[in-house]
Amino acid sequence: MAAAHEGMDLRLLGPFRAWRDEAELPLGSARRAAVLAVLALHAGHAVSRQQLVTALWGDDPPASAIGNVYTYVSTLRRVLEPDRDRWSAGQLLTSGGGAYCLHVRPEHVDAFRFEGLREESRRHRAAGDRLAELTVLEAAQGLWHGEALSGLPGPYAEAQRLRLAELRLATAERHAALLIELGRNDQAVAALRALVGAYPLQETLHGMLMTALQATGRAAEALRVHDDLSRALREEAGTEPSAPLRAARRRLLTQDRPAALRPAAPRPAAPRPAVCPSAPAGDPVTLVGRDAELALLRCAVADVAAGHGGNIRVEGAPGLGKSALLTVALRAGVPPGCRTGWGAGDELARRMPLGVLLECMESAMSGDAPRELVRRLFMVAADAIDGPHPRTVERAVDLVRQAAASPLILVADDLQRADPTTLRVWSALHDLTGELPLLLVASARPGSPELLGIPADNVVTLAPLAPGEAAALVRAVAPGHREPPTLRRLLADAGGNPYYLRHLATSTRDGGDYRDAPSAELVAAVNAHLAAFGESTRHILRACAFLGGSCTLAEAASVTGRASAELARAVAPARAAGVLVDDPDTLAFRHHIVARVLHESTPAALRITLHRSFAEKIAELGGPPEKVVAQLLAGPVPLDAGVSRWLIRHIGQLAVRAPRAAVTMLRRVRSEFALDEATRLHLTAWLARMLYGQGENAVVDAGWVVARTTDLDLEAEMQWIIACSHDRHRDHSAAADVARAALSTRRYPELWLGRFRLLIDRLRPHLSGEPTAPELSRSELFGDYVPVTR
Repeated sequence: MAAAHEGMDLRLLGPFRAWRDEAELPLGSARRAAVLAVLALHAGHAVSRQQLVTALWGDDPPASAIGNVYTYVSTLRRVLEPDRDRWSAGQLLTSGGGAYCLHVRPEHVDAFRFEGLREESRRHRAAGDRLAELTVLEAAQGLWHGEALSGLPGPYAEAQRLRLAELRLATAERHAALLIELGRNDQAVAALRALVGAYPLQETLHGMLMTALQATGRAAEALRVHDDLSRALREEAGTEPSAPLRAARRRLLTQDRPAALRPAAPRPAAPRPAVCPSAPAGDPVTLVGRDAELALLRCAVADVAAGHGGNIRVEGAPGLGKSALLTVALRAGVPPGCRTGWGAGDELARRMPLGVLLECMESAMSGDAPRELVRRLFMVAADAIDGPHPRTVERAVDLVRQAAASPLILVADDLQRADPTTLRVWSALHDLTGELPLLLVASARPGSPELLGIPADNVVTLAPLAPGEAAALVRAVAPGHREPPTLRRLLADAGGNPYYLRHLATSTRDGGDYRDAPSAELVAAVNAHLAAFGESTRHILRACAFLGGSCTLAEAASVTGRASAELARAVAPARAAGVLVDDPDTLAFRHHIVARVLHESTPAALRITLHRSFAEKIAELGGPPEKVVAQLLAGPVPLDAGVSRWLIRHIGQLAVRAPRAAVTMLRRVRSEFALDEATRLHLTAWLARMLYGQGENAVVDAGWVVARTTDLDLEAEMQWIIACSHDRHRDHSAAADVARAALSTRRYPELWLGRFRLLIDRLRPHLSGEPTAPELSRSELFGDYVPVTR
């Protein structure tokens, strides 16, 4: 193998540029540069011609694609090694077995250096060394010079642009958060202004900028940040900033002013119907299979109207219909005189003292006196902005007590994502429900550690819908005929989850093909559920999806390069949320559709690259050969000499452990032109053996081997398979012809000649005319032999 050249510097984090020994190289056309970029991102690893074709042109390459790749590589060799004799082997860019390899070290590619620095920053973060983490993150950001792979064409470059852009944004967010944590707010403001300009609709960045501006005493500028975002969201997306950002704006309006000069809390608009996350936007909320839970909530509403309080928490995995249940039970049919307030927790809400409680109270109260209670609650929250006051909970509970003089229903969606102060108040309000007409209703994910110790009279746990209920929901939201196999697969993929059932049902309405790629709406629906998890958790979930949706912790560790204990910690939130089944030794999706979306929504070029990488890692660690083949077939990964050598070593195991997958793999090998003749011959012989062993017709493949082999033992075996295949399909005459021809050559080993004689003897009753061929004597056909089996 060629040694890696030490003088290379490949920069992908911006317009693609390359240097060798401090001299910049002329990369030429965009497609030629794209070929070098693909090789650089596989530094030290072989990339087949077919992979390069797919990376540049996707699934529909031009007829000239292979030729163009040859030309690009040839020119790149001259650029990379201008002093090399054209007839000598290259050292930097080598070829073999239909594949190419760029011999540079990962540290000579800036994208790899960037990811290495991110890993180093995570280690500092785990050790609690924030200054070291900040230094490393600044070094990582300094590697960027614009959009990654700018101007390079092809689906692979586009997929890498998106992946690297996500990592760049996550790095920048963490860098800004560290600046705020370390009190370097002026630096944070400068960094966040640039980020807000690049991502004008990203609420998290705007919230961080408001925090940094407020910390430097620039409340007016912070308010303008909120108002600019609000205007942009209305114009671009038709939405408003999230509840925590609105609460932050209200705090800014009330801080640092005498009470008499502070604006009164605005009169709330009439409560708007919530868009239920369990249904596609625009669809009416349809509940199926939740009659008992609905009756419980409606009884609680009737009780509070009669003067009796209560505390109910509805728990369930994402998409099981918690919000839909609350919407149907509490948005309509509430008795006159009952006030209902709604709030929702989210990531930003955790930083806002009393944010969720304020949202509930503000939407519930109307009239001058109740508005005064809300204004006073704002003041309590403002006092706690720098840390909870000793009497914060007591003061908030007292204000709710006053509001609950008449029936009051407070509804908190995603309570586990509320701020700690709201959670302490919610816990304290439990005692009031026994003496006042106060009904607390919350939804939450099961097993949320934030809710440990938060009491409730009833905890209602939603289960997945039974198959009959799931089928009824599909018919209700998307009437129309579906073939039974389509419906069965739809139900199996959704796993009784109403959220996924709705989206799958609408995507197959009017005869849509379920085998098509997931719709954009379905991809968005799944991504919305996974957005709550951190980057590390999502990365592992994607790896699990590429491993077939179910794998052991050890298998996931082998392909991700992480320790099993680290993986277990990273996926804990996904287990608690019900995305993964509750088995500590296994990573398996509870709903197959999540794995399908994660896999099929990945760009084709990146999908092939990941499957190839996973196959190599599993093989290197001596994993089960059927797992390696599953990766090679899923891409499908272009085959090369390395794959064929591995297959030769393991085909015997595969034939026993995964015969169908082995046949599929061998059929692909049979048609691959990148393989040398000896390898194709060996593997096609195995294909013929396995087809015959599975009762299929092996005549064509065995005949292909017979026409090319010089090994008499192998030739005889293939002729035997051909004859027996004809016999199995009742073409006895053709079987006899093959056997007679084999016997007439008298070249084959006696073991096989004896078998052919036995076959003639067995075929005789099925043949017309003379029992033996006229040109062969009986003694020649049935001489001394010992029957053997192979």
